[in-house]
Amino acid sequence: MPIGANTRVVLAARPQGLPKPSDFRVETVGLPEPADGELLLQILYLSLDPYMRGRMDAAKSYAKPVEIDGVIEGGTVARVVRSRLDGFADGDVVLSHSGWQSFAISDGTGLRKLDPEAAPITTALGVLGMPGFTAYAGLLTIGRPKPGETVVVAAASGAVGSVVGQIARIKGARAVGIAGGPNKCAFVRDELGFDAVVDHRAKDFEAQLKAACPNGIDVYFENVGGHVWDAVFPLLNEFARVPVCGLIAQYNELPASGVDRLPGVMRDVLRRSLTIRGFIQREFVEQRPAFYEAMAGWIASRKVRYREDIVDGLHNAPDAFLGLLQGRNFGKLIVRVSR
Repeated sequence: MPIGANTRVVLAARPQGLPKPSDFRVETVGLPEPADGELLLQILYLSLDPYMRGRMDAAKSYAKPVEIDGVIEGGTVARVVRSRLDGFADGDVVLSHSGWQSFAISDGTGLRKLDPEAAPITTALGVLGMPGFTAYAGLLTIGRPKPGETVVVAAASGAVGSVVGQIARIKGARAVGIAGGPNKCAFVRDELGFDAVVDHRAKDFEAQLKAACPNGIDVYFENVGGHVWDAVFPLLNEFARVPVCGLIAQYNELPASGVDRLPGVMRDVLRRSLTIRGFIQREFVEQRPAFYEAMAGWIASRKVRYREDIVDGLHNAPDAFLGLLQGRNFGKLIVRVSR
């Protein structure tokens, strides 16, 4: 028997290029009673992340795409409203993967209890969650920064990039951030403590980046692609390491014809002995306990700082997501679904 209504955002159409508001649909449906062995979750916060754009396409990828009329997936912080599952009680706060909706039924798979007294619960979606772990595992496992080396990270004011640069400095490396606009650049330099920051919107961006990296680049943490990659690639030193986390500048591109630059890239990969490796954070799941312990300590000692960009209302999630793809957010983008 229904016990209430569930508001959810579903995929109405597969985007062609940059998503449009019409590619999303907000709808209200009935909510069933949880069965034995299930929980009813009320979603408090929803994480918006660039990877969601790829799940909206039908092309083969590392994960199954969202179906048309399906709830768009995403990480969430939720409160247990009604528990019929041993180990969970009404009122527990959990990290879940319930997607763009206000309520969800769960069998407990993948849930992690959160302690609201230990840290703000929103951090489980950012610096103490998937984005923070992505930065930690990708940089330390693939990038392997050494003291004195130069680490460059794109989208340096974002949820992943901001953590990459701060961990690089903790490890004794020199951190150079790339961000968009003077406000974000000032935040990266003055609040996060990067050694240098370059605005990728500047007309002389390539010259500024070269000046900021007089000894070349040893580690480049790729979040963007596009013209940022074009500026970085010539500066990579021999034996440079490139963890490829995201390509947000290219997610909305349609198939295009043009000059094939891959042979030249591969020639330089060989000539300079470069390591370029794509990764998904779940590949390093065994590192999560060490990450939680290390990051909690770095936050407590203020060696790692973070910024959140919170939008109110599930109905505003599509517009906020479009803004994320265009760089309008400032910090980890989160939707407050309910209070």
